[in-house]
Amino acid sequence: MVDGTDNSGLNFDQIILQQGELISDKLNMLRMEQYPPNAKKNLRQFTLAETAYFLGVTQSNIKKLHLEGKGPVPTTSNSGRRSYTAEQMLELRQYLDKHGRSGAKQYVPHRREGEGLQVVSVVNFKGGSGKTTTAAHLAQHLALTGHRVLAIDLDPQASLTALHGIQPELDNVPSLYECLRYDDEKRSIKDVILATNFPGLDIIPANLELQEYEYDTPVAASNPETPEGRQFFTRISQALKEVDGDYDIVVIDCPPQLGYLTLTALTASTSVLITVHPQMLDIMSMSQFLLMLGGIMGTIREAGADMKLQWFRYLVTRYEPTDGPQQQMVGFMQAMFPNQMLGPQMVKSTAISDAGITKQTLYEVDRSQFVRKTYDRAIEALNSVNEEVASLVHQAWGRKV
Repeated sequence: MVDGTDNSGLNFDQIILQQGELISDKLNMLRMEQYPPNAKKNLRQFTLAETAYFLGVTQSNIKKLHLEGKGPVPTTSNSGRRSYTAEQMLELRQYLDKHGRSGAKQYVPHRREGEGLQVVSVVNFKGGSGKTTTAAHLAQHLALTGHRVLAIDLDPQASLTALHGIQPELDNVPSLYECLRYDDEKRSIKDVILATNFPGLDIIPANLELQEYEYDTPVAASNPETPEGRQFFTRISQALKEVDGDYDIVVIDCPPQLGYLTLTALTASTSVLITVHPQMLDIMSMSQFLLMLGGIMGTIREAGADMKLQWFRYLVTRYEPTDGPQQQMVGFMQAMFPNQMLGPQMVKSTAISDAGITKQTLYEVDRSQFVRKTYDRAIEALNSVNEEVASLVHQAWGRKV
């Protein structure tokens, strides 16, 4: 048919809405099966090796504490293997920080006096670059290593939100739009923050209402009676001031387009992580993104924006090291931008995509659910990427790394 209807007599817009609702309902049924009875995500326990890694100590050190009756009591299997919950890891961290030798390593990496809130925006012009996967794993890794983290989902598609067990159209959760809007219904950022299943990690979910900001902003900017509209780019910065003392790092998952949401996030950012898939078309797309971004950010700076960027890096994602053309593209970028390329690459892995099927990250799933070699390869790449980003954050604070 060419009149906008199908054989059932329904308009295509009605069909699209019906199918969207059907998918939403089915996903909710799956969620209820995975996280009964209240559809809340739990978090697995972490092995002794994982606990030692996240705390930055040796396994023998943790074993010794347990044998001496110090710190939390782990779960011990029949074979004698110890495991700790994320809450117990936090307790261990506090214990080590309090009872460690004077001048020794500090185990609680919270901001110190004079260290500013770090805001890391993860951006890309195209979807499918691993942007949300990067943001989710980065936020969770930072929390597991003791930082106080706020993740903000700015993408109306809400993939980061879904990864944390929230289905916005059914859970009726507010988004950051409530703090950015231009009318009297604007809310405090504290009203839209939710806890996650990771201790130390909170999230501001996304929903379709975020798209309204893209429509509201040009209207507000064109109205001389609303001078704040012309300063739209400060709205996230202003909102974050309310919780500046509550967090060490904010991780923002930006939408995959250069709109007002992305520009407002970038103006609030102290650093930017640009994800790129190492293929010719993706790099060509990224070049156009950078040309537009540079021009627009220059215009915003001239309009009075206080750009606070301390570093930006390109992160190669979905990388297949055995693929010759991809190797060539990575070498091409490393030759052009030796100081802006993140050292490690994020490899393409079925472990990450398989975990995503159940709306989980690799830090949530147990190693035993995968082929060990596949899991180990992916987790090693993830940890390497996240360690380098954490190191850049600490350097921005002026710490010795």
